[in-house]
Amino acid sequence: MATAAIGGSHLVASTQAGAQFGWQLVWLILAVNLFKYPFFRAGVSYTISSRKTLQQGYLEMGKPYLIMSFALNGISSFVNAAALLLFAASLLGYFVPFDLALPWLAGILLVSILAILIGGHYHSLNHVAKIIMVALVVATIAAAFIAWQQGPVAPDNFTSPSPWTLASIGFLVVTMGWMPAPIEISGITSLWLKQQCNEQAVTPKSALFDFNLGYFVTLLLALLFLSLGSLVLHGGEHELASAGIGFSHQLVALYASTIGDWSRYLIAVIAFLCIFGSALTVYDGYSRALAECYTLLKGKQDISDTVFTTWLIMVAIASFAMVLFFKAALLAMLGFAMTLAFITTPVFAWLNYRLVNRQAIDEQVRGGALLLWLSRAGLAYLFGFLIVFIIWKWFL
Repeated sequence: MATAAIGGSHLVASTQAGAQFGWQLVWLILAVNLFKYPFFRAGVSYTISSRKTLQQGYLEMGKPYLIMSFALNGISSFVNAAALLLFAASLLGYFVPFDLALPWLAGILLVSILAILIGGHYHSLNHVAKIIMVALVVATIAAAFIAWQQGPVAPDNFTSPSPWTLASIGFLVVTMGWMPAPIEISGITSLWLKQQCNEQAVTPKSALFDFNLGYFVTLLLALLFLSLGSLVLHGGEHELASAGIGFSHQLVALYASTIGDWSRYLIAVIAFLCIFGSALTVYDGYSRALAECYTLLKGKQDISDTVFTTWLIMVAIASFAMVLFFKAALLAMLGFAMTLAFITTPVFAWLNYRLVNRQAIDEQVRGGALLLWLSRAGLAYLFGFLIVFIIWKWFL
């Protein structure tokens, strides 16, 4: 989940939040991570208790619930996959010594992703992804520490714009959409956990510990990226580029300007591999989730390799079409994906809430009254902000 989460929401949304508004959105990032926590945790607590996936649970609640999940996953799959594919392609362009259009770079990466997943090499790359994630964490902590030592670039008389205005609602929505990740990742986490339980002994305590550790790391990195944007970009002379390769160069320069120019290509490699790993994880996860929904609706239980490959190819085709539509407009593509995730989040949160509260949950992962009330507060927060967004978008 951490590998899938640390992508656009962190490298883009958190950095932008710090660059535009300084430290003012720290509380928003903390709040959205807190209020989404119970619904991400549901993927662990339900599966480790029932040995079933969330999708199987939706079907037990009634076929319309599974169809709802199927439809929302279908829309989110190619939009989110396209956003990460375009981001990875823009970072790959950092290493290409000649001009090559982003669709070509995206096509090269997509073929590589399909070859890895269809060839069954995902598990070996997953081990490498963990090493990459550790390297990204260390590099980000080092950059943030050095930036703290150097102090902010904003002049003393600089006045930060307020994010708490009607004009900023769109940006707040984008920031929350993928923070810490699209909430349907909980269903994908459920799938991975069930597979892990089939392959090795997993206790409720160890499953919850792994989840909490990953969730805490994603929150820590979100705050670190916000601090980098606030210290290095906020109040400075340079605005964030909207084009893919231009933004990627700025992202790498953010590290190089603090750690040192010697780190430029090292950071570029780590960032690219991190986003590529996220894209790979998303293509695998969404395709498996869609394949499972399709299989369950057909009255079967086990996902065949043919069904998974078919859905993987369909997601690949649809996502590449999105890349061709948005082309170089990376931030517009990411903003669209994050806004869509924000709109669908309350629905998945409600589904997970209903499912967990009708299932006998293991005592070690139940959470008690505090988690129950946090879930209810989270639903009020997510649906409340969605209503505000709808009013702002279509009625003001």
